[in-house]
Amino acid sequence: MWTGFQTLTVQRDGVTLHARQGGPIDSGRLPLLLLHGHPQTMAMWHRVAPALAQGRRVVLMDLRGYGDSDRPPAGEASAAYAKREMALDAVALMKSLGHDRFAVLAHDRGARVAHRLALDHPQAVARAMLLDIAPTLAMYENTTEAFARAYWHWFFLIQPAPLPERLITADPIAYLRDGMGRRGDFFAPEAWAEYERCVVKPGTAAAVCADYRASAGIDLAHDRADRDAGRRVKQPLRVLWGAKGVVGSCFEPLKLWQAAAENVTGRAVDSGHYIAEEVPEVVLAEAAEFFGDL
Repeated sequence: MWTGFQTLTVQRDGVTLHARQGGPIDSGRLPLLLLHGHPQTMAMWHRVAPALAQGRRVVLMDLRGYGDSDRPPAGEASAAYAKREMALDAVALMKSLGHDRFAVLAHDRGARVAHRLALDHPQAVARAMLLDIAPTLAMYENTTEAFARAYWHWFFLIQPAPLPERLITADPIAYLRDGMGRRGDFFAPEAWAEYERCVVKPGTAAAVCADYRASAGIDLAHDRADRDAGRRVKQPLRVLWGAKGVVGSCFEPLKLWQAAAENVTGRAVDSGHYIAEEVPEVVLAEAAEFFGDL
């Protein structure tokens, strides 16, 4: 999947982050950082990253807790998995590669990291394209029965330890298949093999639960503090959501993002949740338009 991409690691506060980079370093265009979702790895970008790297430097990172990045202890309030910490990981990675300013393309959990990244590091993030999410705080505050039934994992993973960890660890491949595999047959075998390889790695269940517990706790506190202070994303945002997915059917993503950011465009696309793997040609076209002049 990664012909032409270099594998690398970077350390931040004792956490080793796994990454890849490819594409011309001297293109005169801003680099593009790709962030994946749950329970995936950077492999989710394999259908778009090579094309994106034809015109600019592209950097991919496994979020802490996922892929081949470290799975640090969660700590009090799962603070080690706050999106603020994950955003700092992204800044550290990009600075280590000489990139003080960059654009971001992110899906699912990675898009929540990108949201925090844009808020906390406006000097670093030029633009961000977010795939199939609405703001975390808005989704929790507007939860309906339909959403809770469809996104059951949001409420399962935040249960007190060790209940969800024990159940996932008993058969992590089954957890992966039940959470992802029932949504379609569009996953490439080589990408799916990566998801299976990484979900069975020691500490994955605890890290995934910590990620979601942070989102239902410390991340909401950070989001409420921003809202109370009137802080909104100032950079241009492009948001896409699947017309066949849960986010679009249970929420009004564009309206919710317009409340959280000053400059937002977006639309539904003919896809489910896994937009970059289901309709990679749409992602590439949107990215070319949105990031084209950077």
